[in-house]
Amino acid sequence: MKDDLGIWLDGAKDLLPEAIDLRRRVHAYPELGLFLPETVKAVKESLSGLDVSIEEGPSSSGMIVTLKGPSQGRTVLLRGDMDALPMPEDTDVPFKSRVPNAMHACGHDSHTAMLASAVHLLHAKRDRLAGTVKFMFQPGEEGHFGAVKMIEDGLIDRGPKPDGAFALHITPNIPTGVFSSRPGPFMASTDTIEITVWGKGGHASSPQHALDPIPIACEIVLALQSMVTRRINAFEPVVLTISKIEAGTTSNVIPETVKLLGTLRSVSEHARKTAKEAIPRVATNIAKAHGAWAEVTLTEGYAVTVNDGRMVDLAGTAAREMLGEHGFAPMPSAIMGAEDWSYVLQKIPGCMVFLGVAPPGCDHHSAAPCHSNRMLLDEPAMAHGIALYAAVAERFLERGFAA
Repeated sequence: MKDDLGIWLDGAKDLLPEAIDLRRRVHAYPELGLFLPETVKAVKESLSGLDVSIEEGPSSSGMIVTLKGPSQGRTVLLRGDMDALPMPEDTDVPFKSRVPNAMHACGHDSHTAMLASAVHLLHAKRDRLAGTVKFMFQPGEEGHFGAVKMIEDGLIDRGPKPDGAFALHITPNIPTGVFSSRPGPFMASTDTIEITVWGKGGHASSPQHALDPIPIACEIVLALQSMVTRRINAFEPVVLTISKIEAGTTSNVIPETVKLLGTLRSVSEHARKTAKEAIPRVATNIAKAHGAWAEVTLTEGYAVTVNDGRMVDLAGTAAREMLGEHGFAPMPSAIMGAEDWSYVLQKIPGCMVFLGVAPPGCDHHSAAPCHSNRMLLDEPAMAHGIALYAAVAERFLERGFAA
């Protein structure tokens, strides 16, 4: 029966050993940024012998794998990112990173393995596909705008252009094997804040002969927090964190400058714009009030990730059909992490869904989260991810966004 999505879960479980092998291979040799030659090599080797086409662009290691069904109708895009983070790994797994200061701490190794396995699963059942599936293997998600590079290279729009888009992201902080998502704002925008406060250096014992920038910088930090609570709509939340303060050389010298570094997150482009207009105004005028001056640099990061509710409904329904009612848990609110998948969703209606991978014997509330040097995941849960990729692809090609 075509509507029986259990076939995808059964097939995914059969593919799980190969998915785990690929995930561990990628995990042991993590690569950073936009160019990931060893990761791409591993993916291509895993797809060897399949009747698919592969397209690559000049500006990154991003590639699109295309699988065509027997009839040409809609096209759906499935995405998995491939890059790691510049950080050490402090786990004791036998396949831990062998590359200094590089770790797959955000689960992109599992995304890569699940997506490659989904190619195999859908290829084996391609007679069920009423259209075309494009698999987006993306580098450079961790701050390098890899999705934008692939868009600029024309890989996303190249015919047939996708009619819908779907992505998975693992998290150890949801019960293992459970999916979760929400319509509308899903993840935040992110911008980097850099502020330099200029005063006048001098002897620490005689501050009256200097212009100490440190208390001015501290006042700016506190004023920015007040600005968020007083100028931003509470129902369009903004998180502004100054996470680094750098000043001075020793105990008896007032420095000339203080450097502040932080991040701005929002799930509303309107609130984001309001905050970005206010930050320079607050910082420069506080400095000016003390006879000092401040310079503010705001570096734009990723946009707000906004899910199309129709694709969320499609994915949630498919998850429940395969796993029961417990298989999908609606998210009560967006999270303040950021994703360059946001740029794909600006072009194509779609969504991102979280997959819980809490390690065995670990409460998901206290599990080491993504970006932790001790992050672990429950590998068998990847079968659920592989199956949902396939189920969403089949269901979307067959019905589109129709219920």
